[in-house]
Amino acid sequence: MDADANSSKALIIVPTYNERENLPALVERLLKLPVPVDLLIVDDNSPDGTGKLADSFAAHHPEIHVLHRTAKQGLGRAYCAGFAWALEKGCEFIFEMDGDLSHNPDDIPAFLKAAQDADLVLGSRYCNGIRVINWPLKRLMLSLSAAKYVQLITGMPFSDPTGGFKCFRRRTLQSIDIESVDSSGYSFQIEMTHKVWRQGLRIVEVPIIFTDRFHGTSKMSPKIVREALRITWKLLFQNRLHRTPRK
Repeated sequence: MDADANSSKALIIVPTYNERENLPALVERLLKLPVPVDLLIVDDNSPDGTGKLADSFAAHHPEIHVLHRTAKQGLGRAYCAGFAWALEKGCEFIFEMDGDLSHNPDDIPAFLKAAQDADLVLGSRYCNGIRVINWPLKRLMLSLSAAKYVQLITGMPFSDPTGGFKCFRRRTLQSIDIESVDSSGYSFQIEMTHKVWRQGLRIVEVPIIFTDRFHGTSKMSPKIVREALRITWKLLFQNRLHRTPRK
């Protein structure tokens, strides 16, 4: 990516671990978008060959880039590595997006439009109703309960604070000490949004439809849930027990 020529282009960061079955369809859909985007695949040494497949796509498409990591270290660490890469390359609009097609690439133009007047755009599964497909009731209730829990503890007013489809402006990521991010699992989503929100920066939500993966297995685990419970309280204390942004 040429930093000068592409500073206004969107970069989609997709962490992968054993997503070989999903990656071809995701790449195809991103390349067909009506807006120009680059894709950074951050692979945690997937044993199923996802990283090698990503390299083959990058060899044929200059818009695709691959960042290889030596071991599985968690979602948060993968995104932090991707953010550092994006800032170094001068990207202006920096997305988080799942690699299992649960997030619809067709929503990216709407995110970019909203980001013109925002510091962070959140894709919301629960804004003005529930928009989740193919989830069992138990998983849906866990997600909704987590959203309410985060709202109650931190004071953040967002309908879907645990969601992982986001667009950061460059200046927003630059305002955060990425190295200080504590979370490695899904609580990373809560922590990043809270770090932006407590600065008083502008955050908007865009409704999305979330479709559960058809290939592969979910990375959710009890350890990830416990981390989210802990991190939420840690964020409250970092904000000096305030449930509002800093003045």
